[in-house]
Amino acid sequence: MKEQTEVGKLKEGRYVVVDDEPCKIQSISISKPGKHGAAKSRLDVVGLFDGQKRSVVSPTSATVYAPIVERKTGQILTIAGNVVTFMDMKDFNNFELVIEDEHILETFQPAQEVPYIESLGKRKLDL
Repeated sequence: MKEQTEVGKLKEGRYVVVDDEPCKIQSISISKPGKHGAAKSRLDVVGLFDGQKRSVVSPTSATVYAPIVERKTGQILTIAGNVVTFMDMKDFNNFELVIEDEHILETFQPAQEVPYIESLGKRKLDL
């Protein structure tokens, strides 16, 4: 889920959708309006799920999408290799996540509750 907002109303630390990826805003710089143009805003963002840095330049009056980022808790059901099956603690839906970091994987045990982030149909551990 996402909602529309103006670029001029965005703040650092908030979220914005860039290239269909939810991103966290690292910095915002706004240029002064020119003789024949509007003020421009430069957003430096980092993808929540892919970690890729991006930059966007657009007028401050332009509209962009702000993703709805939800912080949730999931209970570990099974661990098979580096694939962990979780159950959401609110709606009891099951889902799988691939955990690449072996140090984190070693600390997991069945029935343990773990926080995670969900936005635009993607999930990631919030550790």
